[in-house]
Amino acid sequence: MTSVKQSRIPDPKRIAFQGAPGAYSDLSCRAVFPKAETMPCSSFEDAFAAVSKGTADLAMIPIENSLAGRVADVHHLMPASGLHIVGEHFQPIRHCLLGIKGSKISQLKRVHSHVMALPQCRKSIRELKLHPVVHEDTAGAAAKVAHDGNPTEAAIASELAAEIYGLQILKRDMQDRDDNVTRFVILSKAHIVPKVGEKVMTSFAFGVRNIPAALYKSLGGFATNGINMTKIESYLGEGFAAAEFYCEVEGHPDDKSMHLAFEELEFYANGIKVLGTFPMHAYRKKTASKN
Repeated sequence: MTSVKQSRIPDPKRIAFQGAPGAYSDLSCRAVFPKAETMPCSSFEDAFAAVSKGTADLAMIPIENSLAGRVADVHHLMPASGLHIVGEHFQPIRHCLLGIKGSKISQLKRVHSHVMALPQCRKSIRELKLHPVVHEDTAGAAAKVAHDGNPTEAAIASELAAEIYGLQILKRDMQDRDDNVTRFVILSKAHIVPKVGEKVMTSFAFGVRNIPAALYKSLGGFATNGINMTKIESYLGEGFAAAEFYCEVEGHPDDKSMHLAFEELEFYANGIKVLGTFPMHAYRKKTASKN
């Protein structure tokens, strides 16, 4: 596919996300594209399909959290989606404990939330002596609590979810640490590539040949060409075969150093797929300057 080189993503009319209205993905869509209609989807696959079919212009997909780690399945699904990463967003997560109107913390017995959100609030949940219940997503948990109307049940979700489902905020900042941030990637059917000279990230996935030190040799070109690799994660291929890897590096595909690094990668790796090149987010730049 021919890439379109420009400095920014065109304003979308509709952006898809996984989860119910009020989820943190919904919150992120609204933060980055305040004029766009947000489109809830029941699964990541459905969000990808919405963009592929043209029912949504973009998708906002969580990829990792600073406390709970990477989001399961996303790295495995993205390479097969046919979509391109065109941006990233770092969303501060401020979890709220939500209950029905008139309920009190002293009444609560159980708290519902997403499998990624509950570990982010482990200390608070233990201090309040609540039994955690895993739900499909944070906003869906809020919707269930609102529907059931049980004063002993609560949800951990966003302030936006409280507004949408008419719940009462019983406690703010349930997260164990203030630096709780979820990183999202923005996916597009169009291959949009920033212009050379901008501070950008390039994301790619690959497998390795079954030879000694294959991973070491595959990545050597990035080191020798002075390219900073910010992420490498592995996941199993089909049938417990050789591992597949998801990587992110600082640099533009048209840079000479990147050409040389990818030439060396191609010699040792299998199935290289560049997932996208996108502008470096301000949060990343700020964090890097502190280190």
